[in-house]
Amino acid sequence: MADIELRSRLPGVGTTIFTIMSEAARKCGALNLSQGYPAFDPPDELRELVALSIRKGRNQYAPMAGVPELTEAIAGRTAVRDRRRVDPVNEVTVTAGATEGLFCAIQAFVGPGDEAVLLDPAYDAYAPAVTLAGARPRHVAMDYDPARSHFSVDWSKLEQSIGERTRLLVVNFPHNPTGALLDAEDLDRLAAILRDSPALLLADEVYEHIVFDGRQHRSVLTHDELWERSCVVSSFGKSLHATGWKIGYCVAPARLSAELRKVHQFTTFAVSTPMQYAIAEYLERNPDFAEQLAGFYQEKRDRFLDGLRDSRFRWSPAASTFFQLLDYSAVSAEADERLALSWTGNPGVASIPVSVFSKDAFAPRLLRFCFAKDDATLDEAARRLSAL
Repeated sequence: MADIELRSRLPGVGTTIFTIMSEAARKCGALNLSQGYPAFDPPDELRELVALSIRKGRNQYAPMAGVPELTEAIAGRTAVRDRRRVDPVNEVTVTAGATEGLFCAIQAFVGPGDEAVLLDPAYDAYAPAVTLAGARPRHVAMDYDPARSHFSVDWSKLEQSIGERTRLLVVNFPHNPTGALLDAEDLDRLAAILRDSPALLLADEVYEHIVFDGRQHRSVLTHDELWERSCVVSSFGKSLHATGWKIGYCVAPARLSAELRKVHQFTTFAVSTPMQYAIAEYLERNPDFAEQLAGFYQEKRDRFLDGLRDSRFRWSPAASTFFQLLDYSAVSAEADERLALSWTGNPGVASIPVSVFSKDAFAPRLLRFCFAKDDATLDEAARRLSAL
């Protein structure tokens, strides 16, 4: 048989760092604080509702945009939380996790010759989706203040990156991996930058409920001008401790939702029917289900950091998400990718090197640790790291 030439659509992409580190943790028997999933089950009531939904025969294809009970529940929460009234029929789309929602939005809104602007460090799913759409990812580095271990947006640099080819700006706040947040003034700056541009805005807000120390998450949905050009993506995976269920959603004006659905219907078409019904009923019974989430994770964060108080690491407590960045400059001069793999073996704690979230050379020596784990795991991880 003749050799078949393969032409990769993603020639520069290999196995994700999350898979690499989790596999290394498995082989080494390390404590896995790398991949971002909770070590807790969804609420008992929700799991019982899934089982009940299956027994009721809700096991066939759901409507393409989502079961009406769930899209209406999402619209209701949006009206209360973000003061944004949306049409559950035409402006809410349930997706197979936030990742599918992000992918579909990118495929819908950019194409050959276009540019999509990404803020680095950037979650690793954005750039490959842009490349698959035939567009060019344009990376804009966030500012890093080593004295405070703090990341922020350089608004002047971002404004300069928006050009005539820009069709999409992707923002992710609360921000993974840095925990950075936007406030109301930041949203105004963002609107001013985009005002005279044809670019749309894709907002990844999956950590919307996990914000600490009395801070607030300001959704793009709260801003009238931004809303008109935005697709806002979120997920029940993070807020219900159910990342493996892959139930996310996109909220966008009808004209943008219509384009996103053109891609969604040929990607997954529909999302798990019994889980959609179960989540909808759970939300009806527990309208304040997310109110305790920030306090729950803040206790986890504080416990982990308290265990590191006598270590040589430097940090600023995470403002959001369930990830903590640790600056290891006083511990080692080794590059973060090599160090993360080495430390998976000894002291036996797996993390994610922050440089993998950036396209260009990344100077800070930072590792990302997930603290969505049980107390014993956090205590032991902190003990091992403090011994370095």
